[in-house]
Amino acid sequence: MKLITAIVKPYRLDPVKTALQELGVHGLTVTEASGYGRQRGHTEVYRGAEYRVDLVPKVRIEVVVEDADAEPVIDAIVRAAQTGKIGDGKVWAVPVETVVRVRTGERGPDAL
Repeated sequence: MKLITAIVKPYRLDPVKTALQELGVHGLTVTEASGYGRQRGHTEVYRGAEYRVDLVPKVRIEVVVEDADAEPVIDAIVRAAQTGKIGDGKVWAVPVETVVRVRTGERGPDAL
């Protein structure tokens, strides 16, 4: 199993969720996040005063899938989140050793 984590722009969350649902992904976790990459934040003007926003709002999406489903899920997330502009985000996958469904005690693929 793999834990796929994606950091994307907040307004791209709905297209990513739709893409994952079309692949049959049953559950995901979404967390509000902030950070920066190459864009290093941006400058905004509020009431005539210019100030620097160092941390850009993002959304962190996490989903656990079978090994065979990892690449199609990653590809779907990238396609749905991509705008072609700097700050689109990142997607990565790491191995998951054990998954347990708390309600039933099911383990492994049955717990997904």
